[in-house]
Amino acid sequence: MSGDTQEFPLLQLESVIGFNGHVVSGLRVHPDKENLIYPLGCTVILKSLTNGKQEFLQGHTNNVSCVTVSKSGRYIASGQVTFMGFKADIIIWDYSKREIYARLQLHKAKVEDLAFSPNDKYLVSLGGQDDGSIVVWNIETREAICGNPASAHSAGHCHTIQFSNQSDNIFVSAGNGTLRVWELDLPNRKVRPTECQLGQLKRIVNCIEIPEDDSFFYCGTTSGDVLKINLKTKLLNSCVPTKQKFSKGVNTLKVLKTGDVLVGSGDGMFSLCSSPHFKAIKRVQLEGGVTSIALRGEGHQLFAGTEAAQIYRFSYTDFKEELISTSHDCAVNNVAFPFGCSELFATCSLGGIRVWHTDSCKELLRITVPNMTCNAMEFMMDGRSIISAWNDGKIRVFTPETGRLSSIIHNAHSMGVTAIAGTSDCQRILSGGGEGQVRMWEIQLGSHRLIETMKEHKATVTCIKIKSNNKECVTASTDGACIIWDLVRFVRYQMVLANTLFKNVCYHPEEHQIITSGTDRKIGYWEVYDGSAIRELEGSLTGSINGMHISQDGNHFVTGGDEKLVKVWGYAEGEVTHVGIGHSGSITSVQICPNSKYIISTSADGAVLRWRYPHQPDTP
Repeated sequence: MSGDTQEFPLLQLESVIGFNGHVVSGLRVHPDKENLIYPLGCTVILKSLTNGKQEFLQGHTNNVSCVTVSKSGRYIASGQVTFMGFKADIIIWDYSKREIYARLQLHKAKVEDLAFSPNDKYLVSLGGQDDGSIVVWNIETREAICGNPASAHSAGHCHTIQFSNQSDNIFVSAGNGTLRVWELDLPNRKVRPTECQLGQLKRIVNCIEIPEDDSFFYCGTTSGDVLKINLKTKLLNSCVPTKQKFSKGVNTLKVLKTGDVLVGSGDGMFSLCSSPHFKAIKRVQLEGGVTSIALRGEGHQLFAGTEAAQIYRFSYTDFKEELISTSHDCAVNNVAFPFGCSELFATCSLGGIRVWHTDSCKELLRITVPNMTCNAMEFMMDGRSIISAWNDGKIRVFTPETGRLSSIIHNAHSMGVTAIAGTSDCQRILSGGGEGQVRMWEIQLGSHRLIETMKEHKATVTCIKIKSNNKECVTASTDGACIIWDLVRFVRYQMVLANTLFKNVCYHPEEHQIITSGTDRKIGYWEVYDGSAIRELEGSLTGSINGMHISQDGNHFVTGGDEKLVKVWGYAEGEVTHVGIGHSGSITSVQICPNSKYIISTSADGAVLRWRYPHQPDTP
């Protein structure tokens, strides 16, 4: 990837909407109390708790699977997943310099968990299921000291590790039927495990929490109870609660200075429990299973991260939740700006549509349609409605201020609605479906009427663009054809054919040319008048080009796709001017905002990224 991008200036990444809530204990607060630290794709994000400004640690080649911070705050360590047979990197970051301090490689396929020793001497790492080993690293020399299988042959996979708070030589590992206390024997370069005695008890441990004095440690289990183990004797002290277990398992634990324990469970319940019986004093229901708990300072401020990609803030005194960060937790299919307005934009995904404030990246509105996927959406030109295409074959129209459903067209397409566009007079909607049909609808207050069906495409319609005079449109399809339609007589006007599955098509602002992109990695320029090919560009080195958008002045366009790079091109020269590196999933759509200040790009991993547009018009 780097070989292709080094020759071009890089786009400036300004903001990221996204949080990978599936990384257990992925949300951390730095000891300086200034930054929240969390993963998204192959990036580790530092978000200021005072002004919300984001910084990005970029160096991983694939999704980050675990994050930890040293007790002193000097280092952050992150591990990643990779492909079978390949080694998975661990990166130790120098926090003050915001740069890589060391890159460590030994584990195969995945780094499951990481833990720093209390005095920043060692880092212990746990490999994933295909690796199954524990390695202790010397931070100063940046080399491995020793390694060992994480669990006995008879036991299952190890899930988590935690260092003692007092000793640089003792740490604990736990997982499926395995619970061990390890002692580092530095002179002999060995780690020696001791099995903890649980008697007849069999548990799968998700998380470990060791209080400050190291006298014992807690283990949260998939069964919904918490084991208390004596760290010196390695004997089971208690298994609580006995009756009211935590539903869907205990994912994460945090011990407060008071001795009370915070518990995050798989059903989204966030509980403050009294020790030793784990009786809930206060509890709050959050959206998605709780996977991370982080404390700011002495625990006066608490943070919780969930699988639904939400981050909540609590104050310890009133235990009221405040939603401070939201994002999509699955692929984002489309992005759209209102006509002539750059202040806000909308994105769509499985479960609905979200409207965001562009500058602050705060969620302003959420339109929820449970278990349905919104494939495409667009603001009508008058700004009074959002039209949207859904996989259940319906077209839904919402009001942008309230998100109220103002009208619905049932059975609009038999194989799901896959593309949508509105005319500039806001009277009509064009829709495309999975079966290849293009339909024109008339929308009136509270009613709709099918005007015409155009049946020339043989496969899914992926994109529709309407000419400014509303008399012509162009549709792209995975059947390898782009058709220019006459919207007065509803007949084919021109057809463009290529050996590709077309993903996108755009009119040049002067509307005499179109550009196309698709799975053949090519960007095609075509003449609207007779459908003839003008030129073809090599758009990417790998994979399909899924998103494309032309600037309002027609001088530049931007593309993104499976290559995970945002590319800005000169329209006339057909050459890349800037490249944006930051996505870790395939890019699904890109859009330049109307005032040409930003580019918004979305991806298959749920991330929404905001870039500074490099060719801004010179305005005072």
